[in-house]
Amino acid sequence: MTVMRSRGVRMAAAAATLAALLLSAGCASDDEGTPSGGASAGGGGSIKEGLSVAFLPKQVNNPYFTVSDNGGKTAVEEFKGEYKEVGPSEASASSQVSYLNTLTQQGSDVIVVSANDPNAICGAVNQARQGGAKVVTFDSDTNKDCRDLFVNQVTGQGIAENQVKLISDAIGGKGKVAILSATANATNQNAWIELMKTELKKPEYSGIELVTTVYGDDKDEKSFQETQGLLSAHPDLKGIISPTTVGVAAAARYLSGSQYKGKVALTGLGTPNQMREFVKNGTVKSFALWNPADLGYLAAYAGAALASGMITGKEGEKFTAGKLGEYTVGAEGVVVLGPPTVFDAANIDQFNF
Repeated sequence: MTVMRSRGVRMAAAAATLAALLLSAGCASDDEGTPSGGASAGGGGSIKEGLSVAFLPKQVNNPYFTVSDNGGKTAVEEFKGEYKEVGPSEASASSQVSYLNTLTQQGSDVIVVSANDPNAICGAVNQARQGGAKVVTFDSDTNKDCRDLFVNQVTGQGIAENQVKLISDAIGGKGKVAILSATANATNQNAWIELMKTELKKPEYSGIELVTTVYGDDKDEKSFQETQGLLSAHPDLKGIISPTTVGVAAAARYLSGSQYKGKVALTGLGTPNQMREFVKNGTVKSFALWNPADLGYLAAYAGAALASGMITGKEGEKFTAGKLGEYTVGAEGVVVLGPPTVFDAANIDQFNF
């Protein structure tokens, strides 16, 4: 679909990187093998010092974005830029527009944004670009004409295959399942859900029926209530897929304290620190995620490479993202971090984020 990494990603290497990179809820840099003042790219040159790099997540105080944005901060410190994080407390479609306008007025060199809606922020993003900023979307994209690059955590097809296989394994390949998503307008969530629907049409999943999709709006309490509502409306439900860190943790909390614990399977995309207790108490067998700190780290380097004139966002261009190594820009200006990692009781204690 887009981009392949220049080198493979192995779980052992990821575990070692995470152990050094992440402390408590945030991230600390791993100085071994990282550049002190710049990075090379396929076209030569180095990152300018003093670049102002702003991260605009879907919502602040979301554990996932705390980790990913701190990964970006680590990168910005490595190439001697100026980092800031701003954003809304709720992930609504238009909530990021005012922040984009302010960052444009402040003359930000790089804006890294996870879009709550593919269209709602396009006008503000284009104004920022006209003002001289390079705009990199990460985690959730805008329309491709509204940004310079999109740093994707993994291909949508990879997420769909992973999530469907995990729920199929958990329910023995047979039964009714539901999806608990984030917001109804979330670009990445909607793309993954459509691909999951296609994946479920494969012969090996013929025994699985997707009965509904509900939305927790990336709010803990609403996601908790939506889980409760799912089981009330579908008492014969066998499994839930929640491809959002807020949703999967809230669903796990509900299931772990209910009569459905051990009877209704749950998988999704979550962080090990959120999900550890639910894996260990038997509520969840397995779930998946990429390293969100690496996602933010890569997005920061991509933005800096753009702002330094090392790349323009054209397909085939290469740049080096610090300790993560070399990446290639793919079709439609997409850069892919790498495949997700599956977490279960056997490996979850190897990770701290």
